[in-house]
Amino acid sequence: MKSANDQDVNEHNACSSTFQIDRVEEAKVVKKIDLAITPILFVVYLSCFIDRSNIGNVKVAGLLDDIGATEQQFSTAVSLVFVTYVPVEVPAVILVKRFEPRFVLTILCIIWSVTTIANGLIKNIGGLYACRLVLGACEGGLFPSLNMYLTMVYKRDELAKRTSYLVSCTALSGAFGGLFAYGLLQMDGVGGYAGWRWVYIVEGAFSVLCAFAVWFGLPSNIRKAYFLDENERQLMEVRHQERLDYMGSEELDWQEIKLAFLDAKTWLSAWTQFCQNILTNGFGTFLPSILRAMGHGTLAANYLTIPVYCLGALAFFTFAFLSDKYGKCGFFLFSTNILGAVGYAILIAVSNNAVKYFACFVCTIAVYNGTGLDLAWLNVNMAPQYRRATAIGIQQTIGNSAGAVAGQIYRSSPYLLGNSFSLGAIFVAECLVMIHWFYLRKLEKEKKAILSEA
Repeated sequence: MKSANDQDVNEHNACSSTFQIDRVEEAKVVKKIDLAITPILFVVYLSCFIDRSNIGNVKVAGLLDDIGATEQQFSTAVSLVFVTYVPVEVPAVILVKRFEPRFVLTILCIIWSVTTIANGLIKNIGGLYACRLVLGACEGGLFPSLNMYLTMVYKRDELAKRTSYLVSCTALSGAFGGLFAYGLLQMDGVGGYAGWRWVYIVEGAFSVLCAFAVWFGLPSNIRKAYFLDENERQLMEVRHQERLDYMGSEELDWQEIKLAFLDAKTWLSAWTQFCQNILTNGFGTFLPSILRAMGHGTLAANYLTIPVYCLGALAFFTFAFLSDKYGKCGFFLFSTNILGAVGYAILIAVSNNAVKYFACFVCTIAVYNGTGLDLAWLNVNMAPQYRRATAIGIQQTIGNSAGAVAGQIYRSSPYLLGNSFSLGAIFVAECLVMIHWFYLRKLEKEKKAILSEA
């Protein structure tokens, strides 16, 4: 299959020399692209994260009793998804660069959708383990691939806000997942199936529809998108050349891949992502269980998650907008983590359930801002193309391996170990963010010194 990026460079250069971009028209075209592709990317990743994290919703609805599993086996199932999730992330990013993006993304969507439906039909813990392994293998490459697709469409200064649309899905998936679970669990007994089985079956069927949306709605080459007219396509060709002027050649360069491994920014960002993902995976999966431990029933433990997750999504959109406007990803990452530390400290120290529920709202600000802002920070400070692609893959691989940790630290009520471990993860992340910030300042000073000498 021919790569969407295999274009005639001479044609681009000729185009850029005869066509000047009207920035007002450019803004209109970018908005048009946003309206065309962002909803698809948003819904696909929302569906992906719901399918992965709904295990927390179904746990409180009788999953363990029905398949004869223990709490420890459940924790293993939560962690097991990352055994296959993590290794496919870097290869998936490279595949999206080398082959048609919509083909790669559609295949991933179809397989994980069928696996989610199969999750609703399992009879024992072995079936759950098998489904989680397949689910991890399919979903593992999705987010870095979608993020890579964004870098193929948007300029450097346009990325943070678009990345925020994706990362906000981690919070919104909790809200929608809680809402869907609340409704679908009331189908308990319909067709002879338990309510938790219907959660998997219906959500998996919805994900199949997402695969069709990707195939028919997502252009692999944005410069030839079906929804653009000829003038808009010409404008996109010039934009593409401007991106290349900053990002460098799109030809595969193994030296750039090597440099990504040697770049300190890659590893600072990756281990920050690891710490932040301990929060995201732990809080996102076990919030219904945390609420159940406060004395709420099965349905209440699901619908009470909705306002918490909604605040997380709103907070992320807010801070993503501010970081995009002021170019201060590191500052806002550091600031939101301080709020998260306060929230976890309250969960650990306080016994009043109403105060603990309030603390969940405070925690969610850090839980869902950290991963997205860290990713956006790496996006805007890493170039050219293949160095950035490799760095993103490394970051996501190391970051998502934290999911295996999150599954093991939230073992039993009142989840003191999990909350304490998460607080410690915030502290380590803050140290890494400060080191990263000072390192970037050092590089900026060196760059200015070189330019002044020149």
